[in-house]
Amino acid sequence: MSIIVQKFGGTSVANFEKMAEVCEIVKKTKETGNDVVIVVSAMGRKGDPYATDTLLGLLEQVTNNPTDREKDMLMSCGEIISSTLMASMLTANGVEAVAFTGSQAGMMTNGVYSDAKIKDIDPSRIKRELEDGKVVVVAGFQGGDDRGDINTLGRGGSDTSAVALGKALGCKYVEIYTDVDGIMTADPRVEPDAKVLDYIDYEEVFQMADKGAKVIHPRAVQIAKDGNITLAIKNTLNPSYEGTKICSVKNIENDGFECCCKEERFAVANKRDIVQIKIKDNGTFTDILSEMEEKNISMDMINFFIGEKAFVIDEKDKDLLEKILKDNGVNYEIKTNCAKVTLIGSSMTGIPGVMSKVARGLKEAEIPLLQTSDSSMTISCLVDENDMEKAVHAIHSKFCC
Repeated sequence: MSIIVQKFGGTSVANFEKMAEVCEIVKKTKETGNDVVIVVSAMGRKGDPYATDTLLGLLEQVTNNPTDREKDMLMSCGEIISSTLMASMLTANGVEAVAFTGSQAGMMTNGVYSDAKIKDIDPSRIKRELEDGKVVVVAGFQGGDDRGDINTLGRGGSDTSAVALGKALGCKYVEIYTDVDGIMTADPRVEPDAKVLDYIDYEEVFQMADKGAKVIHPRAVQIAKDGNITLAIKNTLNPSYEGTKICSVKNIENDGFECCCKEERFAVANKRDIVQIKIKDNGTFTDILSEMEEKNISMDMINFFIGEKAFVIDEKDKDLLEKILKDNGVNYEIKTNCAKVTLIGSSMTGIPGVMSKVARGLKEAEIPLLQTSDSSMTISCLVDENDMEKAVHAIHSKFCC
């Protein structure tokens, strides 16, 4: 008998009807002879009564400056509500279950509010309940620190909760249930011709998440890679569909599986609300970098030349960076309303003409290219935000169709 960890996102537990579908999935998994641990997100999305953003809206009605500690306490409530209801519904449907908060599940965090890291997990209490034949339902997105305070793990943190629990329990397989059939070659809301990928390597999906694709929490992918855990991205409404496997492509090939791993695999990610910065360097750029580090401002798409530096930042950091630039007396240009469109694929390494194909696709679509950057498996293109959807389609049609 093995332990299977299943994570269900907010859309999968948005209401009682959806929870009933989750019950069926869990019940069938249990009937195969496996022990089951499920991790749940808060119910629904912003506007739904118990969604995280809705709860934060309550706090905003009380104060404009809540403490980080109280904010984390409130944000953790959505998952606790979900886990309690889910465990109760399972039990009512003949599958005995017990609900745990992150702390009760043994998840210890590092004491950082709103973006905590998991320091350690003691799964002994979970194992005792599994030995008694119960399904364990864990509130995702949270843990407890040495002071006994609740720390949340950052947006998407329930993915991290599930994979970290899977690693602590010795699982080789964790299922992530969502509202799509798997990881797709592009955001289907932007690219109607996007297709589901059967398999994708850890590094590829990490790059997708890092470049703006809302596929899975990047920290969860890193934990899975470290633990050699295969992640299955599946659709709650279509559970029989295999979905996408996130794994080591090398291991898949060595195990003799028939898959698309040896073929070229590409995907396109997109990210809005990007600001381009160009600086005429007057010798103070090192000081500017130090101040950006102190203010936790992250830069991307970095092009440094003698006398001029170009990079991009998130829109939310624009005002803070502009103050730093003014204080240092540099000449600078800021272009707002930009978007980053990124081609991702480990198979592009060593293949000539990939950049040429990207540039040709954008030119054919009459999209001005503002800036580029690349790595061993990515090519990022900065475009005007109004051109983002056209850019995604232009690049996707060249590589993913």
